[in-house]
Amino acid sequence: MKNRKLFWLFALILALAAFLAACGGDEGSSSKDNASKDDSKDSAAEGEPQKGGTMVYGIDTPPEGLFNYAFYGIETDAQILGLFDESLINYNEKLEPEPNVASWTTEDNKVFNFKFKEGVKWHNGEELTVNDWLFAFETIASPDYDGPRYTNVQTIEGAEAFRKGEADTISGVEVVNDYEINITFDQPRVNNLTNLWSYPLPESVLGDVPVAEMSASEWVRTTPIGIGPFKVDKIVPGESVEMSRFDEYWNGDVNLDKIVVRVIDNSSVVGALQNGDVDMISLQPVSGPEVEPLENVDIITYPGLSYYYVGFKLGKFDNEKQTITEELPKYQSKELRQAMMYAINRQEWVDAFFFGYAKVANKPVPTAHWNAADDSELNTYEYNPEKSKEMLDAAGYKDTNGDGFREDPNGDEFVVKFSHYATGNPTFESRAQAITQYWEEVGIKSELEMVEVNLYYEMIEKDDPSIETFFGGWGTGTDPDPSGLWKANQLWNYPRYNNPKADKLLDDALNIDIVGTDQQKRADLYIEWQKIVNEEVPMLYIAELEEIVAESKRVGGTKYDVSGSNSPAEWFVTE
Repeated sequence: MKNRKLFWLFALILALAAFLAACGGDEGSSSKDNASKDDSKDSAAEGEPQKGGTMVYGIDTPPEGLFNYAFYGIETDAQILGLFDESLINYNEKLEPEPNVASWTTEDNKVFNFKFKEGVKWHNGEELTVNDWLFAFETIASPDYDGPRYTNVQTIEGAEAFRKGEADTISGVEVVNDYEINITFDQPRVNNLTNLWSYPLPESVLGDVPVAEMSASEWVRTTPIGIGPFKVDKIVPGESVEMSRFDEYWNGDVNLDKIVVRVIDNSSVVGALQNGDVDMISLQPVSGPEVEPLENVDIITYPGLSYYYVGFKLGKFDNEKQTITEELPKYQSKELRQAMMYAINRQEWVDAFFFGYAKVANKPVPTAHWNAADDSELNTYEYNPEKSKEMLDAAGYKDTNGDGFREDPNGDEFVVKFSHYATGNPTFESRAQAITQYWEEVGIKSELEMVEVNLYYEMIEKDDPSIETFFGGWGTGTDPDPSGLWKANQLWNYPRYNNPKADKLLDDALNIDIVGTDQQKRADLYIEWQKIVNEEVPMLYIAELEEIVAESKRVGGTKYDVSGSNSPAEWFVTE
């Protein structure tokens, strides 16, 4: 079994390498250790920033087209948003909040006073005021809001009453004047600031749009505006977004004249970089070895805040009631889930499909965060198919009819239905098939369904019955608190994991009365929480990723750290 599996994986890798080479990559390979880093670029773009020019920014998956922070759901939409809009608050390389448009003071971590810079303009020429932030709060707290960000406003005093229709306003928000606002939370928490929704909504264009219609409106889909250094000129859905410099940008000079975002099919990424058709693109790891030898391109890597997992649908969620309403029985057995984890050779899988740009994960908190548990404190589920078989036998999953596959404890057919999103990336189906083969080698019959990416997460979010187990990835953001992805009252808790003890640990880690301002006390509680979810495996933790960016050597002015990139206002190109 082992030799057959290895042969199959290596055959896949050879086929993918041939595929990439045929799509325009140079022959040969290079290890990641030889990849160029941002601080060692020797291109002509080094030195003083140059003015003017157009940058072509590539994305490898068509955007869903929700071009507003309050509504977007996938990474490519977020990449586009980051070019024309920005947050009221920035984060530094230590993931600490810093003022951007807004500064703040607080004496008790419950009541905050915020002050806005004056003269900040939306792209339609209207001035940004605190009323636009209030408008964002009320939109997200509306019962008609169909996006996933309620967790970022629900701790404001009065937000729950507003959502339930019991109040006409959010009592914890007090507008002092156009540039000053007070926000009172329902209780003091360590992360009230970092969890708070920090993107205003332009009331001047969305104020007359019913909340239930906002996500489908032209202002979100085709004519979005922001406060960033570039403004959107033209959107060709699924293909491109054209932007030009916003001359009234509030935060200084903008170097580039234009940015053109183009969807580049994964099969064409290497050729597009080699031919100079794209200046910047986030790379899939599979493309790394083919891009590294290109003389006109630099690869930049930096610590990531994301991880991949296999999730189990353990229940169903009612978003209106913010609660798990039904328990699904098929994957409730912890022993089954643990056995499925032991069955996967995660190191082999990561090596085969991530080419040195990822490492095995044993927890849902990326290592770059200060509250990540050390693997020495966790079960690392080393690949052990024999142990997997023993656990399955003990849990009652046995082959009772002699067909080579296990039945469930009741003697009924047991088939793992596994779903993975489909894009133009040729490795996705291969890596999904590899996971199902690991399961089949311990006797678990598996079926794979590839689902178009723009339907995939909607189906998961709405607990579509066709989704039973699923491949997913999360970027955890700058706030290391995992509550928004894991508590039983959160929409983005996609496995519908329900553990009151685990939820209490997350609550305690934010409670000023319990942890005060002692970061280590918080970390200790988060580590206890990670031990629980590591033991119960409501999802199988697969891989932790590095971020990978490919840049033409004509690109300059970019900087990267764990918080992401610097402002695109600072980027430039040489002609």
